[in-house]
Amino acid sequence: MDEKETIGGVPVSEEQIAAWSTEAEAGYDVTALRKRGRGRPGRGAEPSQVVALRLTSDELAQIDERAAREGKSRSDVIREALAAAAA
Repeated sequence: MDEKETIGGVPVSEEQIAAWSTEAEAGYDVTALRKRGRGRPGRGAEPSQVVALRLTSDELAQIDERAAREGKSRSDVIREALAAAAA
């Protein structure tokens, strides 16, 4: 396995892959899996739409710096900027 393979920044070992394989071969509790919900949680009463946006690396770096500084997601920072511009 390539040492660069990670999940959440944690390297995935051959032992972990073997454990996942054993678990899958034993079968999953389908009822428990269905209770997890589907997709990302909504932001409001109406469904959200995904909008593609092209940014330069400098613009993206500025957004990421602000998001990190304020403890927010990149999306939150962009939504706040759009709301301020529309006001």
